[in-house]
Amino acid sequence: MAIAANRIDMRVNEQVKQLAERAANALGCTVTEYLVRLIQQDAPKVLRGETEIVLSNAQFDRFAELCKQTTPPSPRIREAARSLDTEGF
Repeated sequence: MAIAANRIDMRVNEQVKQLAERAANALGCTVTEYLVRLIQQDAPKVLRGETEIVLSNAQFDRFAELCKQTTPPSPRIREAARSLDTEGF
């Protein structure tokens, strides 16, 4: 395992500290190792939840149908697009 070069300092109440120490002890590791393990397990799930959309088959079918419907952009949308083009976006 690579040597850690970065720190995360945090303050917790006594109850949380004791709980973390007890859990780490039960797993035979340090509190730091325990917290790193928790972050490595949980963070990817949290990030997936923020970046992925899961649809049922019915929801996807409805989405696909809506995508097939074409309506021309309104004059306000066209003007906004022109403004963005002018500003370099």
